[in-house]
Amino acid sequence: MTTTLRPTEPLRHTTDGARSRRFQVCVNSRPVGTVHLATDPVFGRAVAVIGELRIDEADRRRGRGTVAALAAEEVARGWGCRRIEITVPAEGPALRMITALGYVERNRNMAKELGAPAPVLPAGSLGRPMTEAEFTTWHARAVVDYARSWAERGVPEAEADEKARRDHARLLPRGLASPDTRFSVLEHEGTAVGMLWLALQEERAFVYKVQSDPAHRGRGHGRSLMLLAEAQSLAAGKPVLALNVFAGNTPAERLYESLGYVSTRYDLYKDLL
Repeated sequence: MTTTLRPTEPLRHTTDGARSRRFQVCVNSRPVGTVHLATDPVFGRAVAVIGELRIDEADRRRGRGTVAALAAEEVARGWGCRRIEITVPAEGPALRMITALGYVERNRNMAKELGAPAPVLPAGSLGRPMTEAEFTTWHARAVVDYARSWAERGVPEAEADEKARRDHARLLPRGLASPDTRFSVLEHEGTAVGMLWLALQEERAFVYKVQSDPAHRGRGHGRSLMLLAEAQSLAAGKPVLALNVFAGNTPAERLYESLGYVSTRYDLYKDLL
C-alpha cells in the first residue's frame, strides 16, 4: 500500500513568503486523514509547522501517521525550510511517534487544578508588587535571557533575538502596567529573593516567569514563588495554573512535578537536512 499526501486547496502564500496548505492523507488514493502544513508565523518561512496531523480511527496503528509526517517533511524541504516543528499532546501515541522520527523536545506545558484554600507562604516570606524601577532592570535582562533559552535549543541566534523582542512586546504592551498581568517580588526576612510574572487568561492563569535570585537559590524560594502564583490565581478566580518549562531545566521540572503539575503538551522540532 502507498501512503501519499494529496493537496485539498491551493498553496496559500503572502508577500512576505509565508506559506500554508492542507492535504489529505491517502492510502492507495483512499482518504484516511488530514495534514495542515504552514510556515511559522514567528520564525518565518525557513521554519515549517505541522499544525494538524490526524489519521481516522479505523486507520490508526498502521504507520499512516509516520508516513504522513515524513511526507510533510518532504513538502517543507521543497518550500526551502530548514526546520520543522510540531506540538503534540502529552498523552497518547503521537509523542512516541514523533520522537521516533527524530524530533527533539524544546519545551512543554504543564498545568495544575488548584484547590481551596489558597496556599500560605513559609514564615518570613511575603510577596509584594514589583516597582517600576525593579521592572525596568528586570525586563532588560529578561529579554536577553529569553533569547538565549531559545538559541540554546536549536533556534538561530538572530531568530531567537527577534522572537524575544516580539514576545515581550506582545505580552507587555504597557510594561509593568500591562492589563491582566501581575509582577511580584518575593521577600524573605526583608530581602528580595525572587520575582514572579503571572498573566490572567480567560479560564486560567499562566506563569510566564518565576525566578529566584542566584545568590539565594537552593533555599526553597522557587517553591515559595509558585505558592504565591497559586494564591494569586485563586484570588483572581482562576482555578487552573499553567506554565512552560524548557527541556533540560531539570530542577524546574522536579519542582513543578513535586507541586502536582502535570504535562499537557510538548513542543518539538527537527532540523531538515
